[in-house]
Amino acid sequence: MTLLAFGINHTTAPLALRERVAFAPESVESALHQAQIRAGLYEVTILSTCNRTEIYASTDSDVENLITWLVEHTSISTQDLARCYYCYRDEEAVRHMMKVAGGLDSLVLGEPQILGQMKSAYAVARSAGTLGSSLHHAFQQVFNIAKRVRSETAIGENPVSVAYAAVTLAQQIFSNLKQDTALLIGAGETIELVARHLAEQGIRRMIVANRTLDRAKRLAEEFAAEAILLADIPDYLPNADIVISSTASQLPILGKGAVESALKKRKHKPMFMLDIAVPRDIEEQVGELADVYLYTVDDLHAVIDENKKTRLAAADKAEIIIDEGVESFRRQVRELDAVSTIKAYRGQMEELRDNEVQKALRILQAGGDPAQVLQQLGRNLTNKIIHTPTTVMKDASANGRNDVIRAAQELFDLSHHDSDKSEP
Repeated sequence: MTLLAFGINHTTAPLALRERVAFAPESVESALHQAQIRAGLYEVTILSTCNRTEIYASTDSDVENLITWLVEHTSISTQDLARCYYCYRDEEAVRHMMKVAGGLDSLVLGEPQILGQMKSAYAVARSAGTLGSSLHHAFQQVFNIAKRVRSETAIGENPVSVAYAAVTLAQQIFSNLKQDTALLIGAGETIELVARHLAEQGIRRMIVANRTLDRAKRLAEEFAAEAILLADIPDYLPNADIVISSTASQLPILGKGAVESALKKRKHKPMFMLDIAVPRDIEEQVGELADVYLYTVDDLHAVIDENKKTRLAAADKAEIIIDEGVESFRRQVRELDAVSTIKAYRGQMEELRDNEVQKALRILQAGGDPAQVLQQLGRNLTNKIIHTPTTVMKDASANGRNDVIRAAQELFDLSHHDSDKSEP
């Protein structure tokens, strides 16, 4: 039985192709059952995010069956899929899963969301009944290693996206965002990401200002924020502890005079202002005000570039942790291979023991001498336990099978007996 990690991601396929292979959350469970039947999979889990679709499976079938099912189930063609898919097997599959869970295979190195997404995929497969012992064991190893990567390296500690860096800088000024109000100017993708990060940090209040109110309302509804027009900013600015702006305006939206007026109403309580726009939304002179911490997109890029270096160094350490995880997985799989043999051997010995004990009990019940019965029990057990190994070793020695003799010495821990005999 082979463990597979099959998929496409942001490095192998453009967005237009990834969209065609994506699984909606509500369709995953039925897809899992279909994949089991149509692709001949014993176990299967599907991970589908904006950057990747991956199928983890345990199977004896050829990967072509999985490809055929995926082409039938999605709108991608065999030719398109052939150009962008990857497939890892057994230990390399586990290694890939560990890299994904640890954020080493992400578009943003070290991003933390992917581990939660993988755990969700595991939970869905478990609920659907398509997760067996092989994948369960693999996922437990993967989650343990991902946890080590997060706790033992700095791969996720420093922001490497503009939105995340923006919120991190704000936290340096206001350590507890749960007491603060954020004014977000614009309603594009960057501001949406900023709003998401602020919401995750528990920001007390958010206000979204935009040129068109409908666009501001759509974003505000998602994060329980207030929506206002750009013209309303002067009325709301005195309440804003954090101002983050990212619009396509060709002229500044906030001038020194408006900010100075807001500071007076705030009784000079500090404001954190971040201008991500190019051209700038906030006049450069605003930075001259004593109670304003004004940053631009260039300041963020300096932070991001430095943090990328830190994450790359952390990634090297993470690779070592993953190597250790793969080796641990390899050992555990080998141990599992011996389980059936160990069970059979234990069962055989327990049957032998029970038979001899029953014989001894019958003799005792018939009035036999306990000391003699115990001695006979010991001799019978010893003779029957060593009979088969002794016969096999004699035959092996007669046939020149020294490997069997060496294995027996290791198995029965006989090396120290030989050394005892050689000493004077």
